[in-house]
Amino acid sequence: MTDLQRLRVLREVAQYGSFSKAAAALHVTASAVSQQIAALERGLGAAVVERSPRGVVLTESGRLLVEAEEIVSAELRHVRDRIARLAAGRARLTVATFTSGGRHLLPAALAHFAVGHPDVELNVVQHEPEDALPLLREGGADLALAYHFDGPVPVRAGDRSGLAWEPLMEDPMSAVLPAGHPLAGRDAVDLSELAEDTWVMGCSKTAAYLRRLAATAGFELKVSGSTTDYFFAVSLVAAGLGVTLVPFVSLVNLPPDVAVVPLRPPRPTRYLGIATARRGRALPYTEAFAAALRKAAEPARTGA
Repeated sequence: MTDLQRLRVLREVAQYGSFSKAAAALHVTASAVSQQIAALERGLGAAVVERSPRGVVLTESGRLLVEAEEIVSAELRHVRDRIARLAAGRARLTVATFTSGGRHLLPAALAHFAVGHPDVELNVVQHEPEDALPLLREGGADLALAYHFDGPVPVRAGDRSGLAWEPLMEDPMSAVLPAGHPLAGRDAVDLSELAEDTWVMGCSKTAAYLRRLAATAGFELKVSGSTTDYFFAVSLVAAGLGVTLVPFVSLVNLPPDVAVVPLRPPRPTRYLGIATARRGRALPYTEAFAAALRKAAEPARTGA
């Protein structure tokens, strides 16, 4: 049986790329780290590291072991957390969410969930998907509301992430223009028709996505402002600073001096989904909260 402590040592070696740096992080000697790795390799009958001009790197066997260590450690943390909850006599559900999706979907989902599970303590943490999914994998959250743009979903069936992904709803994006903009009265516009406008960016990932779309349409964005919040971006548009791109879930409480105009196909779209640890489906309250999110998303899915 492979020793879990040796796997942890291997993980540190992988992170730091050297025995001495891993030893410093573990508060042991480099010789002790070397001995642990050697014992691990003897037990496996295979090399897990190799030295290179760049330092120590993992072999394919080593990479597989580090992936296994991450999954096992996350499972142990999760079990310890569940035991602590049982000892406290109260179940707890931690939900990670990004800001705009949480603002649109979580209030209804939380209310619906609380009716059927009044004894479950709810904890909500704000994270973008690139942080929420590792948190979920490490056992720091039970469920994550996340999204991706065009392309593959962030979690695929059968991968080694230990996570499951359930599509929840499409979140198409529209151009938000000053009310006096020449295109403000249109039913739809091509992105290329906004090539001469200056742009306000609503978040870094949307900005990167929009730059790719603009490049495909044959122009380069002229940026007049950048924010991390769609609502602030819209307020800057209302002030005449430029135009912006906003997802459906953030098109609420808009000021009167802006206009929303959908983009013609292929329309930029975010795809919202529910991520859970594969072990998490065994928790009734995790599945129940996923059901509450599905119910909260129904009006958007049905066009209501």
